[in-house]
Amino acid sequence: MKQQRSPYTYSLLHVTDRVPQCCDAASFYKIPQKGIRIMSYESINPYDGKTIKTFDNISDAQLKKSLATAESSFQAWKQTSYEDRAVIVNKAAQLLRARIDDFAQLATLEMGKRIDEARGEVTLSAEILDYYAQHAEEFLQPVKLNPKVGEAHMESSPFGVLFCIEPWNFPYYQLARVAGPQLMAGNVIVVKHAACVPQCAIAFEQLWIDAGAPAGIYTNLLITHEQSGAIIDDPRVKGVALTGSVPAGRVVAARAGKNLKKSSMELGGSDAFIVLDDADLEKTIPWAVWGRMFNGGQTCCASKRFIVLDSIADEFIAKFQAALRDLKPGDPMDPATTHGPMSTEKALVQLVGQVDDAVKHGAKLLMGGKRLDRPGAFMEITVLTDIAPDNPAYRDEFFGPVVSFFRVKDEAAAIALANDSDFGLGGSVFTKDVARGKRVASQVDTGMMFVNNIDWSDAELPFGGVKDSGYGKELGNMGIHEFVNKKLVRTVDQDAPT
Repeated sequence: MKQQRSPYTYSLLHVTDRVPQCCDAASFYKIPQKGIRIMSYESINPYDGKTIKTFDNISDAQLKKSLATAESSFQAWKQTSYEDRAVIVNKAAQLLRARIDDFAQLATLEMGKRIDEARGEVTLSAEILDYYAQHAEEFLQPVKLNPKVGEAHMESSPFGVLFCIEPWNFPYYQLARVAGPQLMAGNVIVVKHAACVPQCAIAFEQLWIDAGAPAGIYTNLLITHEQSGAIIDDPRVKGVALTGSVPAGRVVAARAGKNLKKSSMELGGSDAFIVLDDADLEKTIPWAVWGRMFNGGQTCCASKRFIVLDSIADEFIAKFQAALRDLKPGDPMDPATTHGPMSTEKALVQLVGQVDDAVKHGAKLLMGGKRLDRPGAFMEITVLTDIAPDNPAYRDEFFGPVVSFFRVKDEAAAIALANDSDFGLGGSVFTKDVARGKRVASQVDTGMMFVNNIDWSDAELPFGGVKDSGYGKELGNMGIHEFVNKKLVRTVDQDAPT
């Protein structure tokens, strides 16, 4: 990819601090030794383990300058018309499409996403930007109220500078789903992206520069965890959005709360894939494979717990395993590859450790369980069953190609098991009876449920969860309202009470 311009100058750092959850931020506020900054930004190709490039974090002085520029830019951006904002956001979408291969190859290089999936992510990111450029003004129109006396309405206005902490598993989509709505709402954004995708982060910032965005409207920050805390504390920053792990969410939400700042948290999940006894397996099995293996299984809302009624369980698991065995590992740059590497070596090691621990506590391995004997961060596709409630695997999130398989006697047991989770992001149910599927979906405690599909990739569909999966919504009409002030304006021509 052509070298991207950036307002920062970088030098070598040689200490890593990444963890393999949905964000690199599970150790978000690990306390470094005095005088040592522990954050490092490195591009390491997970296909072969080779280091491509390393980047230094910015200085405190550079950070202060960036925040000052963002705050100054907000004062002008909030006065900019929706039409003029849309010109820039639409241009960014056009550039994503025009440079789709450059962006996609960079994602594949840094985190191992298969190239076809990477192209799909770039396209989806462009669609999100287009969606908000077209609909933001409509979504934020004043809403007329009907008081008993006089007239009133609710109007929306932007918060200001927002701090967004984003993960590696969708290095552009995660950025687009905050940038699209919030820039169109009149907010400005400063971003800490994950440490293992720094070139994707820099490229996305350059996208806005090339689209004509004023300086400070969108700023990528290569910063330490300590500096991240200082940003949350800074009075110029008015809101915080995190996509990442539960430990990171607890720390970041607490710090935002201490500062009385609005936050949104998307913290992963352990989604149930419920197969009822009347499911059409010819349609269900491909969704099961896609739901578990899309993005190498490294998706917050991936299907992770497969809950199948006993009468159909043997047939389902036989066909499912056969389909999984058909996936072939290889170079993620090759469109023929159907099973790519995990994002990092550390992610692979942790996942193998989780599987070993599950087996140690009584789970049974139906297939896989180890790293593949080849260069790169490749994990065998793994299926676990006989997972008892006291097994750590019963509540763990497996962030990679690991299936947890459960048999249940009936529909009620399937719903109960689906709900017996600390997470509540998404889930799905498969049945020929759509009314039955909707009934089951309504009884599962999640932020999203899908009947006979798992198609969450639509800019118009709100995304978010409950329980340990976090709070707040991104995308759709709801996403743009997360960080705007809802102001009541009432007009009454009457004398004051006596």
